[in-house]
Amino acid sequence: MSKIENISRRDVLRAGVGGGVFVLATSLTGCGDPKTEIAGPAALRSTSLEPLNLFVSISEEGTVQILCHRAEMGQHARTGMARVIADELDADWDRIVVVQSEGDAKYGDQNTDGSTTIRADFMRLRRIGASARSMLERAAAETWGVPASECKAVLHEVLHEASGRRLGYGELAAAASVFDPPAYEGDDIEAASAGSYRLKLPGEWRYIGKATPTVDLDDITVGKAIYGQDVSLPDMKIAVIARAPVLYGKVVSFDASAAREVDGVRHVLEMPIGDRQGGFNPLGGIAIVADNTWAAIQGRNALTIEWEDGDNSDYDSAQYKAMLEASVRTPQRPVRSKGDVETAFASAANTVTADYYVPHIAHAQMEPPAALARFEDGKVEVWTSTQNPQQARLDLADILDIDYADVRVNNALLGGAFGRKSKPDFVYEAALLSRELSMPIKVVWTREDDIHHDYLHSVSAQRVEGALDEDGNLTAWRHRVTFPSIGSTFNPAAEDGSDGELGLGFVDNPFAVPNMRLENGKAKGKIRIGWLRSVNNIQHAFAVQSFASELAAAAGRDPKDYLLELIGPDRIVDLSQEGLQVEYGNYSQSYEDYPIDTERLKNVINLAADGIGWRSDLAAGRGMGIAGHRSFLSYVATAVEVRVSDNGDLEIPNVWVACDCGIAVNPESVRAQMEGASVFALSNILSSAITVSNGRVDQSNFHDYQMLRMNDAPKQVNVTLVESKAPPGGAGEPGTPPFAPALTNAIFAATGKRIRELPIGDQLRA
Repeated sequence: MSKIENISRRDVLRAGVGGGVFVLATSLTGCGDPKTEIAGPAALRSTSLEPLNLFVSISEEGTVQILCHRAEMGQHARTGMARVIADELDADWDRIVVVQSEGDAKYGDQNTDGSTTIRADFMRLRRIGASARSMLERAAAETWGVPASECKAVLHEVLHEASGRRLGYGELAAAASVFDPPAYEGDDIEAASAGSYRLKLPGEWRYIGKATPTVDLDDITVGKAIYGQDVSLPDMKIAVIARAPVLYGKVVSFDASAAREVDGVRHVLEMPIGDRQGGFNPLGGIAIVADNTWAAIQGRNALTIEWEDGDNSDYDSAQYKAMLEASVRTPQRPVRSKGDVETAFASAANTVTADYYVPHIAHAQMEPPAALARFEDGKVEVWTSTQNPQQARLDLADILDIDYADVRVNNALLGGAFGRKSKPDFVYEAALLSRELSMPIKVVWTREDDIHHDYLHSVSAQRVEGALDEDGNLTAWRHRVTFPSIGSTFNPAAEDGSDGELGLGFVDNPFAVPNMRLENGKAKGKIRIGWLRSVNNIQHAFAVQSFASELAAAAGRDPKDYLLELIGPDRIVDLSQEGLQVEYGNYSQSYEDYPIDTERLKNVINLAADGIGWRSDLAAGRGMGIAGHRSFLSYVATAVEVRVSDNGDLEIPNVWVACDCGIAVNPESVRAQMEGASVFALSNILSSAITVSNGRVDQSNFHDYQMLRMNDAPKQVNVTLVESKAPPGGAGEPGTPPFAPALTNAIFAATGKRIRELPIGDQLRA
C-alpha cells in the first residue's frame, strides 16, 4: 500500500514544490529504487532516493501546488491528475497551480505511454487529496477546540457549521503541517469511510466526471507555451546530425571542407557514441554545430560522407511483405488453441479466408525531437520534451559515466508524441555533443530526420479463416499473424512476437466461438521498431473486425448484428479456460479489477450504431461500417458513414464513437482523445505508409508521407461516453484501433469492394 508522508519541514523537497508551508507526498509502491524497478543500467552510483512521488503543497496564501510527474503531450495529464487531487481536497480549482516534475526515480514510473496516467494513479491521487483535507479539518478543530467530526472542508475553507466559523486553507496550512498523515486502509472507490479518513462518494465529487478546459489551454492559445523545440540558453549552439541511411551503418570517411565554409558553422565532428548499439541509443554519424539551425542544415547538406551500410542494407519492404504473407499461409507456433479447429473446418458448410496487411507507420508528430544539454563540471542538465524523462536520466548517467545525482532532465510540453518521444535517443545526442565541445548544445531533428530514423510501427501480415455451418454460424476461427517485434530493437535475435504484443487485440479475442486457433510466425527486424499509439491493436483490430464483417456477408446477415452474435452472451472472458498458451499481461493491471467484459463491449457497439442511425440497406455509393474493440482496459466502438463516388472519391459525412473507459475524470479530455484518435487513425489509413529500399526509408517529409488534409477529414465526429463506476481505463489510445475496420467495412457496404491492405491509397480508383 502506498504511504503518505508529511514532508513540510524537509527544505530540499519543499523547495521543489513551491515552498509551501504544508507539503504532502505519496509513494508509488515499489518504485523507490531505480536499480530494481526502472529499466536502465545496473551500475548506478547514487541510489539513496526516497520513494515519494506525488507532491501537494499549500502556501500561507492558500495556493495549492500539485506536482505532475507525467509528461503533457496533449492528453491533458496535468489537468486530469490535478482534478482528482483537487476534488478530494475540496480545493478551489482557480487556486490550483500545476508544476511539471523533472525526471527522477523518486517519482516512480514516469513513462507516459500505454494510457496509464489516470488509471495507474487514480486511487493514489484521491488518497493524497483526502489525506490533506482530513489534516486541514483537524487543524481547524484544534484551533477552535471542537471535535474534528464537526469540521468540514468546503471549497478551500474549513467550516464549523454550528458556530459559523471558517478558516481558509492558507490560514490552516502551518497548523496542519505538524500532523502525521492519517492512516488509510482499502481502495474501495465507494467506501464511505476507511481508516481515520474517508474518500468522497462519487455523488460528492466536485470535479471528477465534470468537463473542464486543460490548464495549459491559455498558454497554448496565445503562443506562450514552451515546447522542446522552444527551449534555449544564451550561449548555446545548434547541432544537426547526418545519420547513417541504413540502420547501424557506419562512417567510413567524410569530407567536411565545404561544410566548414558555410557561414555560421563552428564545428564538424563524428558523433562520440562509443560501443552502445540498439535500444534508444544514438545512431552515430557526423554532427554539424552552428550558430543557428539554418546554418547547421546547410552545413550538413554540404558534407560528403562514405557510409558502410552493414547487415541491414538488404531490407526491402516489398520483398519483406512477400515473406510475411508467405509466413501466414503455413502453420505457425500456437499461442491460443481451444476445441478442434481442423475437424470443424473439415465439416464446415462454408469457409471464408482473408489476408490483411498493415505497413510500417511513422509517428510523424508535429514537433520533431529536440533536446538542449549543458555539460559542465562533470554534471549534465538537459531541457527537452520526452515521454520518458526518467529513462533519459538513467541512460545519461550510464552513457556519460557519471553519477545519477549529477544528471538533471527538465521536461517541457510535448508537441505531439504518439510513442516516439518515449525513446530519448535525441537527448543522448545533445549531452554527448555538449560534453565533447564544452558548451550548451541543442540537437534539432528535421522532419526528414524524424521520418528516416523513426522507431516505426511494425509491419504485419495476417490470415484469418472462418468455418460456417449451414445457418451461417461460426464454428471455427483460425488467425495467423507475423510481424517484426519491438523486441528486435533491443535484441536483434528476437523473431517471435512478445507476449505483450500478442496480448494487444490478438490472444484476447472475445468471440464466443467453440473452436479457435491463434498462431504467430517469426520475423527478423531490419529497422528500428517501436510502439506507436495503440501499438499492435492497430493491425489486430483491423483484421478481426474486418473479418467479422466478411463473415456476416458470407452468412447473409447484418454486420452489426453478426458482430454481436460473435461476441456472444454477456460474460467475463476467462482466457485461462480458453486455450491461452502465452502470458496475458492485461495492460499491467489486475484481471479482477479489469476483466474482459463482453457486456461492456456489446454496449458500446450498440451505442455507436444507435448514434449514427445504423442502416445496412443504404443506396449504392453509400454505406455504414462498425467495429468494436477493447484496448488499454477501455471499450470503444466506432461507426462510420461513407459516400464513394463513381470515380472513387471518398467522403466521410459522419463518425460516431462510443467509449466506455470506466470513470472519466475529465469527460472533455476523453471526447477530445476519441476525436483525435479518429483523425490520427484516418490519417494513417488513407495514404500513410513507410516503405524501405536497400535498407533506406523511401519517404522524407509530408509531401510523400501525407498527413490528413481538412477536406478528407470526417465532416463530424460525435462521441458518446458511457457513465460508468468501473475503475478508469485508458483514453489516449483506445479510440484508434476500431476506426480502420469501421471505415473499410463501410466502404464495402457502399461499393462491394473489400479493403484488406492499408493504406487505402488508390484502391478505390482501381
